Amino acid sequence: MTIAVVVAICIVLLVLAFLAPRLSRHPERATHKAFGSGGRIANLAPGRLGTWLAKPFHSSSKAAGRSADAGRKGRGKLPL
Repeated sequence: MTIAVVVAICIVLLVLAFLAPRLSRHPERATHKAFGSGGRIANLAPGRLGTWLAKPFHSSSKAAGRSADAGRKGRGKLPL
């Protein structure tokens, strides 16, 4: 279920960044903020468990950023 949510967020950011590159910055920052807070809370677990629990949040944030960046790059390559 969680994977489906992350994939959906990435697709929405990709489409939004392709259609409106400037307007996509705010939703991208919001996803980074949400994933970052989840990662910080997960990182409070003791020892290596905290690192392991925070890793999915970091990976999801990275994927959302790459998706939005790909949409902006695709828009930039249009001949318009």
